[in-house]
Parts: sequence; C-alpha cells; structure tokens
Amino acid sequence: MPPPGPLRATLWRSSAMNWSLLEPRPPGKRWLVAGLGNPGLPSTRHSVGLAVLGQLARRLGVADGWARDRRCAADLALASLDDAQLVLLRPRRLMNANGRSVARAAELFGLTAEEVYLVHDELDKPLGKLALKLGGSSRGHNGVRSCISCLNSSAMPRLRVGIGRPTEPDTVKAYVLGCFSAAEQELLPPLLERATDLLLDHIRERSQGLSSGFNIHEHMPA
Repeated sequence: MPPPGPLRATLWRSSAMNWSLLEPRPPGKRWLVAGLGNPGLPSTRHSVGLAVLGQLARRLGVADGWARDRRCAADLALASLDDAQLVLLRPRRLMNANGRSVARAAELFGLTAEEVYLVHDELDKPLGKLALKLGGSSRGHNGVRSCISCLNSSAMPRLRVGIGRPTEPDTVKAYVLGCFSAAEQELLPPLLERATDLLLDHIRERSQGLSSGFNIHEHMPA
C-alpha cells in the first residue's frame, strides 16, 4: 500500500529528491509537464512557459514543493491530479539545452515522449491565444528543437502560448528576451489561468482515455 497523503508528500519533497521512494506508476497515469525557458529570466516573453508552470504549481497546491534535482539540472515538483501523477519540471539549463533536462527527467521517471508535455512561447500567435499541438516539428523554436533531439522523438504534446511577433525581423531576439510591457502584463494573469485550465483538462482526458487526439486551439476572449 502507498503511504498516506501527508507522508507521501513529505517523501516527494525531501531535500534529497529520492524519487525511488515513489510507488510504481500505473501505465499511462504519470505525466511530465516541462516549462521551457531561460533560468534567471522568468519574466521574459521567451520564458512564458515557466510562468505557466508556476501557475500550474499554485493550482495543484505544490508551489512550495519545488526542489532541485542535479541529475537532470532542473527544479521538480510532484502533484496529484485525480488518479494521475504530474511531474512538473523547470529546466536550469538555457533554452537551447532545455531538452537535456527534459529527456533526463523522462528517463528517471520511465516516461515516453508521448507522456511529456512541453509548454513554450509561440511567436506566430498573438498574446492571449493558446494552442495545444500534438507532436510535429519544432517550428523554429530552439527549446522544442532541443527536446526533439534529446528525446529522439517529435511526439510530445505542446502547449503553445502566443507572445506575438515584432514587425521588424531583426528585432526578434531582443523581443523574445525582453520583458512583457505594462499593457501585456495586465493580460498575463487570465492567460496563465486559461493555459492551466487547458493543460489540466487535456491531461485528465488522456488519463481517462477520453482524448480525441486532435489539436486544440483556444482563441482569445472577446
């Protein structure tokens, strides 16, 4: 029998991050959710995936449960979602090398690429628009490209969070590494809430075997 809830939570959050204490997972009932970004730059457009992970952790009641795991160079937090287990991951490597952290965590937890969700920024969608894409190419995103290379698969579902694209092509790098404007910051709280809803609903459906497998596009509210 697994340990009771409070004890299990204590084991999960131990400073040693001794994941071997976890009970074996039922097939298809554990998911890794990785927020792609740059460590130390959580407020930039390029790190909006980290912001979504922060909101997800708050929603699941594990905002204080982050702990560093040196094996995968990432911060990890574990949470329950109905009968499923969620592994939340914030890489401590730069965006272009995020895949090394994601792939190592997937290996440690015995997960396939299909069980790994990537949350990342999307230049080709306006701020406020979300899309959940099931597999496919990196579409030029370096963090996603790194994950595809390190996992040797492109099957990961991705929650793409629109940040908009600047009008001048030569300003893209400065734009994505810049912070959200004051006006954009007002849009972030509801955006993070909707992103969290979309993720949790999709994971619940997949855990219950109800997902249709089609891509999901969520338009901006009027």
